[in-house]
Order: sequence, then structure tokens, then C-alpha cells
Amino acid sequence: MKYSASTLLLYCGLSAPLAAQEPVLPWHAENFAIAQPLGGLRGDAARGREIVAARARGNCIACHQMPIPEHPMHGTLAPPLSDVGARLSAGELRLRVVDQKVVNPETIMPAFYCDPARYNRPHPDFAGTILSAQEVEDVVAYLVTLK
Repeated sequence: MKYSASTLLLYCGLSAPLAAQEPVLPWHAENFAIAQPLGGLRGDAARGREIVAARARGNCIACHQMPIPEHPMHGTLAPPLSDVGARLSAGELRLRVVDQKVVNPETIMPAFYCDPARYNRPHPDFAGTILSAQEVEDVVAYLVTLK
């Protein structure tokens, strides 16, 4: 079954346009990973934890179960992430956050940091990336701690 971007955003609890205000930094995927941090940025795991739980930002808990007990409602649509840092490298996690369609073209997971020119957007207000490069690196820094 295919879902529109607006349907996915509504499902994930995102009701407002989420355009990051920066140019999209180039990235290169090889062996299902983006080996280098976007723009050479260093992520912060504490900020990443906030982003994955924040409804208006990453909102990963809408689809994934995660070890964030203060948020009781977690989705079951996608795989649990409680041990994802033991299963995937930082580079593999980075690619999945940036654009999971590179790994699985049939996924319904949104591309959180993909060049908007590569995708049809339902409305011009959704023309930017969902997360900034720094936020992607923060999320990756958090996810690698989940072991």
C-alpha cells in the first residue's frame, strides 16, 4: 500500500510544515551507509533523544518503540529501536535517518534529510528537509547509544 507524504505526516502527528532553513549538504551512500557525518558535524545524544521523542521534529516514537519511558505511547508500525546501536553502525543509521528509501524503496518512513528536489512534495510549504543536518547527527548520536 502506498501513502502520500501528507498522509504520513498526519499519521505521525505532524500537522505543520517542517522545512529546515539551510541548504541541503551533499551526502554519499555506499554499502547502505553514509560513512561521514553530514557536513562534518558532531552529534549530541541528549539532543538526539529529545528530537526522536518530539512530535514536531523527529517523532520516531510515533512508529517505533524506544527506551523513552516518559512518553508512554509508542508506535508498533516499525521495528523497535531499543538495541539498534548494537545492530547498525553510525553510518548505517545515518542513511536510514537521511533517506530510508535507499535501503528499502517500499518503506513508508519519511526521508528526514533528503534533497527536496528528489521528491514530489504535496505542498510548497513542505519543500525543505524535515530535520537539519545537525539534528540528523544528534539523532544518530542517540541511536548508537541504544545497545
